[in-house]
Amino acid sequence: MAKLWLVLASLAFYAKGSGTFVLLFIADIMLNFMIGSLIVRAAKANARWTKRLLLTAGLVLNVAFLGYYKYANFAIENVNLLSGGSFPLLEIVLPLGISFYTFQFIAYLVDCYKERTKETPVIDFLLFITFFPQLIVGPIVHHEDMIPQYKEKGFLRFNKVNMMLGIFLFAMGCAKKIMLADPLTSYAASFFGDVGAGDTFAAWGASFGYTISYYFDLSGYADMALGLAFMFNIRLPHNFNSPYKSRNFREYWQRWHMTLSKFLSDYIFRSFYRKGSGSFNFYFSVMMTFFVSGFWHGAGWQFIIWGLVNGVFVCMSHMMYRNKWQLPFFLAWALTFAGVVGTRILFVSDDMKEAAAVFRKMFSLKDYSGLGFNGFADQLVIYAANNAYILALLFIGMAITFFTPNSKQLTDDFKPKIRHAVAAAFMLGISLAQMTSVSNFLYFQF
Repeated sequence: MAKLWLVLASLAFYAKGSGTFVLLFIADIMLNFMIGSLIVRAAKANARWTKRLLLTAGLVLNVAFLGYYKYANFAIENVNLLSGGSFPLLEIVLPLGISFYTFQFIAYLVDCYKERTKETPVIDFLLFITFFPQLIVGPIVHHEDMIPQYKEKGFLRFNKVNMMLGIFLFAMGCAKKIMLADPLTSYAASFFGDVGAGDTFAAWGASFGYTISYYFDLSGYADMALGLAFMFNIRLPHNFNSPYKSRNFREYWQRWHMTLSKFLSDYIFRSFYRKGSGSFNFYFSVMMTFFVSGFWHGAGWQFIIWGLVNGVFVCMSHMMYRNKWQLPFFLAWALTFAGVVGTRILFVSDDMKEAAAVFRKMFSLKDYSGLGFNGFADQLVIYAANNAYILALLFIGMAITFFTPNSKQLTDDFKPKIRHAVAAAFMLGISLAQMTSVSNFLYFQF
């Protein structure tokens, strides 16, 4: 009954944000459950062709479902562009969390096909997919990590330590989102909404603002998801491990959105890469993986280019690693962080035209020509004075990123103490006081 209650509560949570889409979501869950069960039974009967046919049908259905809702209008736009046609765009509302739970369906079906999992009780599969803390924005969970927990002794029984840890992580996630991510996002979005009206300083401030806000927005959601899960004695995987400390893009993608990186490595990279097949196959597999990553993130050429640029940076990092080339740490970190800021500009821009305008604005000093060094310094001081709050948040965000323990470290070392209760109360109190309007998480659009 406890599992059923949690499934129903999770579906109610989903219905609150998606309305009648919840019915389509339930149908999608049950269809994937039935296909997975049939694949497992076909494997037991050694019916290879049946198993392969079922997997193909499951993958096609999931990709088609995601493709229609997320990429149909992108396809129409490009057909119109290439053909000069004027096909009307469809009125499509993107179901919440579709990109995340579709990956979980695909991983489950592939593992059923490869006989890595047994037939799963329907209530456990429902809970695995619908569990509300991670349903909308992840982390992307794997059935082998989650379903065994539902059979553990003490599941859904009150656990004082887990409850305290859950409250602490939830409070920390709220503070990340409301106190840091939201004001930085608001500032950055105002510049990106009208690039021509800003100057070089604003371009740099907004680009750094989005870089910091995306980290605290997504990691804040992950912390809240982990915290809520701990309250139910469920352990979700950590999604971030201080990514902005990375010295290269290879390391960065091992630390950023780790559950997505793991999925892409296990189910995309390994679909292309064959061990011992040479460097070309390896780098090709990396590029295909990041192409899929870019396209998964959004229906736009800027996302595809974002993915490919990240792929190039990762390939360069691997090349240096394989040849044992190593730059001094600060230089390596500075180049990596510059790359992170640059790729974030691609990611947040509405299209390539806007991204190009931002890059031009960042490196154009025509607004300050003829002022000389002193005049330029005066303008910088004026900008800093007018945006002191935002610059302070940027400084605080970077300081937290570099000099404080991350969520994983705090979880691993957690022992309930009074200071945790005080910190949680403070963070929740400040967050609630600033919660004056609805502010969606940035990854809700994916």
